[in-house]
Amino acid sequence: MTLPSHETHIPRRSLLGSMGAAAGAALFAGHAHAADPAGAVLDRTSSIRITRLTPHICRDRVYVKIDTNHGISGWGEIKGVVPTVAAALARSMFEMLDGQNPTRIEHLWQVLYRAERNQRGGAFMLHTIAGIDMALWDITGQLWGVPVYRLLGGPLREKIRVYPTDKAIKVGSGPQPQSGNPDQIERMVQSVRNAREKVGPDGTVMFDAHSAVPPAMLIQFAAAIEPYNLLFLEEPAVPGNIEVFKRLKQQIRIPLAAGERDRTIWGILPYLAEKVLDIVQPDCGYTGGISQMKKIATLAEAYMTPIAPHCTQSYLGMTASFHVAASVPLFLIHEAYDDEMLGTIVKPQWKRTDDGHVTLPEGTGLCVDVDETALAKVAADPNYKYRWRGPRLDADGGVVDY
Repeated sequence: MTLPSHETHIPRRSLLGSMGAAAGAALFAGHAHAADPAGAVLDRTSSIRITRLTPHICRDRVYVKIDTNHGISGWGEIKGVVPTVAAALARSMFEMLDGQNPTRIEHLWQVLYRAERNQRGGAFMLHTIAGIDMALWDITGQLWGVPVYRLLGGPLREKIRVYPTDKAIKVGSGPQPQSGNPDQIERMVQSVRNAREKVGPDGTVMFDAHSAVPPAMLIQFAAAIEPYNLLFLEEPAVPGNIEVFKRLKQQIRIPLAAGERDRTIWGILPYLAEKVLDIVQPDCGYTGGISQMKKIATLAEAYMTPIAPHCTQSYLGMTASFHVAASVPLFLIHEAYDDEMLGTIVKPQWKRTDDGHVTLPEGTGLCVDVDETALAKVAADPNYKYRWRGPRLDADGGVVDY
């Protein structure tokens, strides 16, 4: 930002006098704020303030727009929550954001996260905070005229490896029985075999168990696919029981990856402390946004564990995740799917390369452009109705994990 020039000459003595007065005022202000810790840390050199938060429900997600009194707006994406609930929660959270300085990102994250003790850490709250957090980083990057990854310490790589590509494939499984017969195991093994044949010995194969292959059957399956050299076996068990992960880690020799449903640093820490994961998979839109994803990557770095971010968001949330991936040292590969319809709404300022990577985002803030006209058109589709993904039932009618 360029400060306005002043042609009027200010005498040196007047300048020094005004500086002394300012210092005195600052000293007085310091005493005045002694009983007001929040006021004492306000950024009084900046007048930018949040003025509005607008949630736009679009199919199964919500795009959040945050406006400021300086004409700078930021965007974020909320996914994985019933969209009507996410929109209502975002509007409610605005009560704590209204009039705040949007560049105090960490402060505002803590304000939202710690605001309600009975909701703290819940998926609805954290997914919604994630969208708001992305928008705050977007505003701050635009204010300073740099891409977000510059604010995160600068890039550690020139490009980001992604999948799926011609040389990197992930296959997976739906719900399976508690323990399998040879034909049931073989069906899953065949999918891995086919993927390996497709990418060749210099390609990458991953398998996503979706927490839907019970431990006994997963042990059977993992032993059968060892010859195909997987990059990782994803979501080996349902989150929440570290003892199951310990049991699997003792018997499976394929690298284990998880973390998309384990939110914040506090959710990821037990896996690292118990040494049950080889790769951590934070989701920028689920774990609490850019702020928490960066912390998770740093925490994992202390355990020499790379991140392979999970991402099923549109180009908005995906690009937010790319900024973190660009700025951390231990990075493996990033999930990234194209969506033609949602691509009419969000235009990212990065490109896919022929060698299975994306370029670093270019521009300022998140480095995406949101077409609000296209957003309104897609959101108004009368043929779309949000539906729950489950429940999933077994052949005997029992409910299964997915």
